[in-house]
Amino acid sequence: MTSAPKDALYVLIKSLSKSEKRQFKLYVGRLGVNTDAKFLALFNLLDKMKTYDEKAILDSGIVKKTQLSNLKAHLYKQILVSLRLNPVNQTIRLQIREQLDFATILYQKGLYKQSLKILDKVKGVAIENEEKNIAYEIVELEKIIETQYITRSIPDRADELAIQAKELSAQNVMTSKLSNLSLQLYGMMLKVGYVRNDDDYQEVKTYFESHLPKYQIDELGFREKLWLYKAHLWYSFLVQDFLSCYKYASKWVDLFYENEEMIYLNPVFFLKGNHYLLESLFFVKYSSQFKTTLEKLENILESKQFPKNDNISSLAFLYTNFNKLNLHFLEGTFDKGLYLVKIIEYGIGKHRDRIDEHHIMVFYYKIACLYFGVGDNKKCIFYLKKIINNKNLKMREDLMCFARVLSLVAHYEAGMDYHLEVQLKSTYKFLLKMNELHAVQKEMIKFLRNLGNIYPHELRNEFRKLYDQLKKYENHPYEKRAFLYLDILSWLESHLENKPVGQIIREKAMAVSR
Repeated sequence: MTSAPKDALYVLIKSLSKSEKRQFKLYVGRLGVNTDAKFLALFNLLDKMKTYDEKAILDSGIVKKTQLSNLKAHLYKQILVSLRLNPVNQTIRLQIREQLDFATILYQKGLYKQSLKILDKVKGVAIENEEKNIAYEIVELEKIIETQYITRSIPDRADELAIQAKELSAQNVMTSKLSNLSLQLYGMMLKVGYVRNDDDYQEVKTYFESHLPKYQIDELGFREKLWLYKAHLWYSFLVQDFLSCYKYASKWVDLFYENEEMIYLNPVFFLKGNHYLLESLFFVKYSSQFKTTLEKLENILESKQFPKNDNISSLAFLYTNFNKLNLHFLEGTFDKGLYLVKIIEYGIGKHRDRIDEHHIMVFYYKIACLYFGVGDNKKCIFYLKKIINNKNLKMREDLMCFARVLSLVAHYEAGMDYHLEVQLKSTYKFLLKMNELHAVQKEMIKFLRNLGNIYPHELRNEFRKLYDQLKKYENHPYEKRAFLYLDILSWLESHLENKPVGQIIREKAMAVSR
């Protein structure tokens, strides 16, 4: 699956709401000379286009080819200035930054006292709202001004600013170390998925322990704790310690509920924390708390106080629908989850510019699992092909591997014997190339390869052998990850007990909840 590169200016214009477009035109028209400006004509033309067409722009006569690049850059900047002035985008971070800019202008005009007054006031706002990077910038500017605007209190003022700068610097260094560690662990997770053997485990463990800075938990602020819990969460995911995932995802979400104002100041982190909490609950199969957490998140998203913008809208779509699918997997209610397919397909189209390819492929895998659960193997194969044929997917090698394994099982269930033989060969080569041929996959491929030599009356016994063989790996520290992607044991049980796979999973879920 390939997608043509899109023009950044065109994408920005198409992302604007009606009110944002209206505000831009009012902003441009604030001076009469701008009403016929070339950049406004270019804006109107791009707004009407269904797809970006540079030839049509040049044919319109608005601009010559040699001037187009500069005109586009100017229009892009003007749109951003207009968006910055929009009250919807006036976050606390932008407001603090604006006040810092005002203070800088006053300082450059030599109005030191006025500048210091603004800086002192906005510094308190920055610290209160955990914007410590900007707070450090403010203190540094205060120090510069104090060296030029001598006051009677300069000795005490110098000590005060020096102490503040030292404290903020230490806090920012701690945050930087923790955020770097969290980002690196997240990168490992996207690239290779969970640890696959003892060597992987030792490598991740050593990296985590050597890069985790020393800290006293009671000395950490909101921001430092947030990155600390993130780092622990990603480490726990990598080593497949899902109870620990639950522990740190809970700490992450609880941190927001204990500092409720931070939910509205950092809505993206709040959303992500809830998503990982739900994912952890899914892995430990705690369905009752999963439902409660999902309902609570949806209620907050629907509240008037919760911030609304394009980015949050895309993330809300992503996380709520991921977890609605997971709830149906937990409860084995695959047929009841089919309504989500159209909603997800529409949402992918609507939010495609803000959702990366990796997350779209995860959606397709989950939809494939949904169809597999209701026995519609051809639809299952259709969605798996979107993953297998995607040449642009550079992340989540484990997702690619298990998409191929599920495809094998779906081809068998669909009775597509010729396709199965072709799939077996390509999957085997792919897994060897990716160094992903583990015990569960070996047993699956061996079973499917030998199907042609098994008489119908022997089939049940072969299913039993495979089930007994795979059951040993259910709680294996490295092999158990195969069962996170495909509940192969429930599939085998459905053949052994002659029941739909959804019924098997529902019975297991009911047994756990008792």
